[in-house]
Amino acid sequence: MESPIANAARLPQDIALDLLKFIATATNAVKGGNSTTAGFAPPSAAKSDDQVAQLLDLYARCREAVE
Repeated sequence: MESPIANAARLPQDIALDLLKFIATATNAVKGGNSTTAGFAPPSAAKSDDQVAQLLDLYARCREAVE
């Protein structure tokens, strides 16, 4: 268990990142691996770019909530 002093020293960016990880995991926003199902093409680069943009937007929102 961390001491209250150690928690107070955490940067808002670190807290926002932890919040982002929690939200992304809880909502299944991040799909793991590059597995493909027979008959389906792997995700396109555009879809990956959209996912990255959404995660960056979510991180910005987490930063705003923490600060």
